[in-house]
Amino acid sequence: MASRGGPTVEGTDGTDFMHRQRVASQYQLSALNKSRLKSCIFVHILLFFILLLKLTPDVLDRLDIFVLELEELEVPKPLKWEFWYIISFPVAFVGLSAVRRNNIQAMQIYLGGTIANAVVPVLLGMYTYFGDVYTYVNTKSMKDIQVWQGYPYGVLWYIFLLIAMQVHVFSIIFASKLVTAWRLKGSGAKKTE
Repeated sequence: MASRGGPTVEGTDGTDFMHRQRVASQYQLSALNKSRLKSCIFVHILLFFILLLKLTPDVLDRLDIFVLELEELEVPKPLKWEFWYIISFPVAFVGLSAVRRNNIQAMQIYLGGTIANAVVPVLLGMYTYFGDVYTYVNTKSMKDIQVWQGYPYGVLWYIFLLIAMQVHVFSIIFASKLVTAWRLKGSGAKKTE
């Protein structure tokens, strides 16, 4: 039996066991990036519901459902990129599933789906409203741009789009780091077998 104050091996102070208590770097990276990616996916889902609220009047109109309060808001008709962005909603759940199961293939599907169905539509939206935002920023005049409820419509969209772009870029970064960490974990496991 070892005693606390008893003799130790010559040349050591008894703290050389600390190396056994470290967690491998790929596991630390995995845990850190999993929580970050989950946060990004949560914000992505919030952005989806904000866009869904914007699309509600058009969807109800297509279904011949008349709601006076929504009609009075005079929400502008949606563009194709807005419907395209909606497709990114199921992709978020693929990412959550991949995080839960440490599944590299599902995470790669999430990465491709995020780029194709979230980043590309956001870039199209930025391109669409760039002229209005540029005009408003340079002139502070709203006579040559689209206005909704007294606010410059393009600037409102740009706020949404800049937040969405940041969320999706960070999601891609965190998901890529997870794939790298999971591959390191897999290669280490194969070497020890």
